[in-house]
Amino acid sequence: MTEFAERYGPVALVTGASSGIGKAFAEELAKRGLDLVLVARRLDRLEEIAGALAAVHGIRAVAFEADLAQPDAADRIAAGTAALDIGLVVSNAGFSMKGDHAGNDAVAMTEMLMVNGHAPMQLTRAFIPRLRARGRGGIILTSSVEGLMGCPYSAAYSATKALVKALGEALWAELRADGINVLTLCPGATESEAAARSGYDLSKMQNVMKAADVAVLTLDRIADGPTFISSDHYRAVFEKLAAMPRRDALIAMAAGLKASQSG
Repeated sequence: MTEFAERYGPVALVTGASSGIGKAFAEELAKRGLDLVLVARRLDRLEEIAGALAAVHGIRAVAFEADLAQPDAADRIAAGTAALDIGLVVSNAGFSMKGDHAGNDAVAMTEMLMVNGHAPMQLTRAFIPRLRARGRGGIILTSSVEGLMGCPYSAAYSATKALVKALGEALWAELRADGINVLTLCPGATESEAAARSGYDLSKMQNVMKAADVAVLTLDRIADGPTFISSDHYRAVFEKLAAMPRRDALIAMAAGLKASQSG
């Protein structure tokens, strides 16, 4: 067993595991010898992925169907995995909404807040006692570079991801003495079904990372919290924005994004 598997195994839980970065996390963790609990809404897709990973890597993978927009989803997941020694919780599920905030669908915004913000808050609450009892383990929370500051024309999404970033930073400090590593991932543009559903044409975008690369980089840096920006390009962009007066940075972002949408 590798050092990584000894510290964060034998079982890892991954939400949003049916596609994108979540699926890439599952694939990389299987390569590293961890058994898996894969969580998403699409059970057939999860079972297909679980079966393939088990066959290729000789690990055990369990598909767990859950809708993280439901208030009790985290408690259901915790109860359904009570018999498993889960050493790593990867709270990755999420989706975005773009455009004018006043035009967003109210129900969809509520679901996004539940999936992006409520679910990681409740998952960490549920699993921290189990990780503490082990005396070792880790938590990875997927935020976004848009959680680093309010992003015009992505107001609700960036707000949910700011919640995740604040949650992860606080837990990093709280759990250091317990032997639990906490890392908040802030990816930039990444190849995924979710990005395509949000209206992005990834073929026309530059500096788009592969989900597999994001997963590898993140897992390699899990002990280097509290926050990790996986993209060199977007790290440089947001460092430049952060160095500006906040009013100027927000106005510049709004102008640039409005121009890109109208174009």
